[in-house]
Amino acid sequence: MRIANLALLSLALMGCPKQVDTRVAGSDDDQLTTYEARLEELRARGAAGELSCADQCTLATQTCDVGEALCGVVSRHPERTDLPPRCARARESCAEKTDNCTRCRNR
Repeated sequence: MRIANLALLSLALMGCPKQVDTRVAGSDDDQLTTYEARLEELRARGAAGELSCADQCTLATQTCDVGEALCGVVSRHPERTDLPPRCARARESCAEKTDNCTRCRNR
């Protein structure tokens, strides 16, 4: 009887495996918000002071990567007219940071 009770208790404690959604990114709107916050952070870092050429170029690469990720989300929603300007701003940030990197290297 004790063994049966112990077996039932073990089963109750372990429970049944649950189906869990493994996605962490959330909705596309959540992703856009995250990407835009990251772009703002990168803009602020670039404006904070004198950066080495290597830092400016790293900042450009990071900005362009985040911008393209943002534009990828935008492209999944062609029906939404509010999203293309967000992609355009992200690409403008990429171009600006890339120009800063290029100017720095050419000094």
